[in-house]
Amino acid sequence: MSAVSVITAAPGAYVLIVDLARPLALDIATLPGAVLPAGRFAYCGSAHGPGGLRARVGRHRRQDKAIRWHIDRLTGAGRIVAIYAAPDGAECDLFARLQAVPGATVPLAGFGSTDCRRCPAHLARMPEDFGIESLSHAQKR
Repeated sequence: MSAVSVITAAPGAYVLIVDLARPLALDIATLPGAVLPAGRFAYCGSAHGPGGLRARVGRHRRQDKAIRWHIDRLTGAGRIVAIYAAPDGAECDLFARLQAVPGATVPLAGFGSTDCRRCPAHLARMPEDFGIESLSHAQKR
């Protein structure tokens, strides 16, 4: 997994690092009354459709998008500060690496993982100083 400046159109998985300045009340029917606190978050997603990682990450970066997925609410209210791509990677494997980072927590069970039977969520709340170095360290465990 690596930080990327040019994202490939290959299929794979990715991590969005999103900073949220204020608490965010979520309007999600399957997660009633859910609120995300302010802080740094890491979201794991997959991109297997047309355009692969480039298309999916490009959509997340847009502010003028239809609200389709849980993450759309967070990217609309927060600021994407980093993107990591894993061509041919799997979002559940990336989430396992995030969970290995000291201080990482699951802020909201089910967020981004309603169709996943392996993970408690695909969103982790990360320490404020979290960066690629922390994730690279977690990969080696």
